Amino acid sequence: MATTRRIQTIADQVYSILRKNICEGQYPPGSWLQEVELCNQLGVSRSPVREALHRLVSDGLVVSVPNRGTFVKEFTCRDIDEIFDMRVMLEEYAIRRSRRNMTSQHIETLLDILRQLEYFYAAGDVEEYTRVDAVLHKEMVALGNNSIVSTTYDRVGIMNQQFRVLSLSVRSRFEESLGEHRQIIHALIEGNTAMAEQCNRRHLELARECIKEQLEKKQAKS
Repeated sequence: MATTRRIQTIADQVYSILRKNICEGQYPPGSWLQEVELCNQLGVSRSPVREALHRLVSDGLVVSVPNRGTFVKEFTCRDIDEIFDMRVMLEEYAIRRSRRNMTSQHIETLLDILRQLEYFYAAGDVEEYTRVDAVLHKEMVALGNNSIVSTTYDRVGIMNQQFRVLSLSVRSRFEESLGEHRQIIHALIEGNTAMAEQCNRRHLELARECIKEQLEKKQAKS
């Protein structure tokens, strides 16, 4: 039976572009997302822009302020804590179930991800390293084999994505990250879920603290 592929609408395309721009910092926190301006930039009508903005509000990336407009969300340290608390819970759930769900294909995928991380680290390409970092953690969650957990994680991941570069922009954190990822991947492949969970929790806590520190510095300057 042939599978039906979902046709991407103009609103889908606008949503993807805006989400990418927000996550990559092209629209910094607090930026006013004016519908007319976005229409002119993207060459589309107001309807798909409005629909895309509604979806971004649902994602938690932007906020709609009555009588003022729509703005890129300005995250606080409390927001970071809530995001990382969810990541810890969801990723630990998946890690504990990973051994029973691990296949040779999963092992090859994890090793390929590690090779990519090492390559982009050696190249000093933080942006690409960050992209592969997100792929790794999503693959880890997929090992939990729970569609509801994966869907929830995707939503959390969208809010977290714009902070990955913020964390890895600190050189020492970038260097530490590769070693942490290497430990996590090898522990998963070896079926040592206790070690994988311990290494991953430490990795997330270090990332959390680095992001909060960078966020506080930015807020102090503004």
